[in-house]
Amino acid sequence: MTDDAVTANPWLRLRSFTDARIGLGRAGISIPTQPLLQFQLAHAKARDAVHTPLNVDSLLPLLQSLQPGRQVLQLHSQASDRALYLQRPDYGRLLDESSADRLNDSRVTKKPELAIVIADGLSALAIEENVVPFLRRLLPLLTDGDDPWQLAPLCVVEQGRVAVGDHVGELLQADCVLMLIGERPGLSSPDSTGLYLTWKPRRGLTDASRNCISNIRPAGLSYSDACRRTLYLLNEARRLKLSGVQLKDRSDDHSTAVAAEQRNFLVSD
Repeated sequence: MTDDAVTANPWLRLRSFTDARIGLGRAGISIPTQPLLQFQLAHAKARDAVHTPLNVDSLLPLLQSLQPGRQVLQLHSQASDRALYLQRPDYGRLLDESSADRLNDSRVTKKPELAIVIADGLSALAIEENVVPFLRRLLPLLTDGDDPWQLAPLCVVEQGRVAVGDHVGELLQADCVLMLIGERPGLSSPDSTGLYLTWKPRRGLTDASRNCISNIRPAGLSYSDACRRTLYLLNEARRLKLSGVQLKDRSDDHSTAVAAEQRNFLVSD
């Protein structure tokens, strides 16, 4: 009677429920070759997501097709290149002089209610893969509803941080800014997009003034769920004239209450 060369790992079945690295097993004092190679590949993808530049030339026509006849503005932060962007986060929070001048020149007669800003952030991959399908669902909800939003031109900022959206919103004199940005890559999520909402945007605001919806991507928060939460927060921000820690995301309250009622064994049919 001989022992098998490989011992069955009862944790393996749990891996179908999560991308977390659990149940990797071991080979001697190390992990098996396959999980090691998968980790190295995930690390390489995360590094590539941080350093690969945003393909603005291919993104702009796609964004233009979402709103025919409307302007899409290409802007740049004060970080002139990727190396400076990574070394000086403060440069990524403000527009450079030429971009600021362009926004001032592009102001429309009617003050916009909402400015949508797109920035590469720490993952251009996330923007290239998620922004167009997300906006394809969101824009009709904003413009075709009972109380449509007056939109500013779409803005794409290269080498941008979250706070650059406040600078854009301030220059456009928008009531609210919606910032879509590539999030810091994880070892299982190099393509995660974050969304930040700020009422009355202006330079110098902190994260306490913003609402965040994170992990928008096919393997994370779906586009439809992200749109539902975004629309709720936007409408509440406009109604209450605020955002950030004072604005709570209660978009799931109704569905949660219904589900709890259906599960309550004390309630008879």
